Amino acid sequence: MEELLKFIISSIIPGKDVTISKEETEDGLITFYIKPNSEDAGILIGKGGKVIKSISQILKIKATLMKKRIILKVVSENQEN
Repeated sequence: MEELLKFIISSIIPGKDVTISKEETEDGLITFYIKPNSEDAGILIGKGGKVIKSISQILKIKATLMKKRIILKVVSENQEN
């Protein structure tokens, strides 16, 4: 699932490094923390959050097939987890 997330983000923001960290809990909840550059955060979130919501929906389809739940969080450079 992490590979799919990296593929989608690299397609939206080509040539840029985006840090993705993964945290998995016991009850099947997977949380991905996405840390883009400050100038790329707006592109990744999109107008009204449409882009990040769409990415989340795609990953939720795969998570459902794996019987897991998923949450995406975009973290800015001056913000901690």
